[in-house]
Amino acid sequence: MSDHYDVIVIGAGPAGSMAAWHASLGGAKVLVLEKDRDIGLPVRCAEGVGAAGLQSLIEADPRWIANKIEGINLISPHGKRVHLANEDFGYVLNRKLFDNFLAEKASKAGAEILTKAYAEELLFDEKGDVNGVVFSRFGKRLSLRAKIVMGADGVESRVGRWAGIRTQLKLRDIETCVQFTMANVDVTPSDCDFYFSHERAPGGYIWVFPKGDGIANVGLGISGEYAQYQSPLRYLEDFVQEHFPKASVLTTTVGGVPVAPTNKQIVKNGFMLIGDAAHQANPISGGGIVPAMVAGKLAGQVAAEAVQTGDVSAAFLKKYERQWYKSEGNTHKITYRLKEAVYKLTDDDLNKTADSILSLPEGKRTIVAVFKKALYNKPSLILDALKVFKMSISEVFDPLS
Repeated sequence: MSDHYDVIVIGAGPAGSMAAWHASLGGAKVLVLEKDRDIGLPVRCAEGVGAAGLQSLIEADPRWIANKIEGINLISPHGKRVHLANEDFGYVLNRKLFDNFLAEKASKAGAEILTKAYAEELLFDEKGDVNGVVFSRFGKRLSLRAKIVMGADGVESRVGRWAGIRTQLKLRDIETCVQFTMANVDVTPSDCDFYFSHERAPGGYIWVFPKGDGIANVGLGISGEYAQYQSPLRYLEDFVQEHFPKASVLTTTVGGVPVAPTNKQIVKNGFMLIGDAAHQANPISGGGIVPAMVAGKLAGQVAAEAVQTGDVSAAFLKKYERQWYKSEGNTHKITYRLKEAVYKLTDDDLNKTADSILSLPEGKRTIVAVFKKALYNKPSLILDALKVFKMSISEVFDPLS
């Protein structure tokens, strides 16, 4: 380990590893600090990812794909199922193996990676600009300097706050989530199920993602506004008791997911925020894997360029911000508006939407049709839905992560 790096990345999730990988490919000297013992563990994710988004970044590898998804079911409060089929919807991943794969890519490109390295504070120069990290590892407290530090430490990033960026979210803009990985779950192996009901998952939804051989991730996210009245765990236990009474819980995961527009500030002099830390998950689905990978790739490339040119100012690093909005951020602004409208729908609204969709011929049951029916009294939002979903039906399947 050196005492000075071009780039130090805090967090080895998909955003952090992609950033380290691409910064290294660009010639930067990179170090990744991961607080947990094992990269990819604990899994705090539903593990679903859209095929198109993933394959725009890397080739799908059977070593870390648990199951291929060819259809989704949108299930109304009164139990009607709207089935949308597409043989290339996406995958349910094995996140431990997937995260390890990305970290290996970064390592092979030249990045150094330290696990059980817990970031404690940032270092600043005489101008007040970030220029290093203090972290602890195996009982030792260490300081390292860097031209650029990246915060990839998840929702409501501590690292971002240390840099002077406000990363806190409003309660309405964070989903509080709980998930069981369960055995003996009787579902269609090729389909993911999404249950919508204000009564059962207020301000969110319930998901069932099959991983094969009767194993499935069964989870629920509710708006932070409602979590103070009843815990998401209680909602999920009620759902499981009703739908999968004979299944067994293998693991339990809890966490928060940002469902907000991109954070207002994501760069400073010598500093960048990426992934959930920058609120770059899809605001309507909560899907964060592909957006995090996109952001990590862009940030890594810009960081390498900044190091090569000797300019790590916020003015230069804003190139990453501009590329992010061009790639994903502007779409997320639209999907945030859609989320605000959809989560206000009552259970009666959702039931009417399902009935209306099921009255259509099967060939016309599309995700765009669902939004048209759900938002029939908000024509401006229907146009937004057309902008977001006209390109690929599989974009709806980039679920909570």
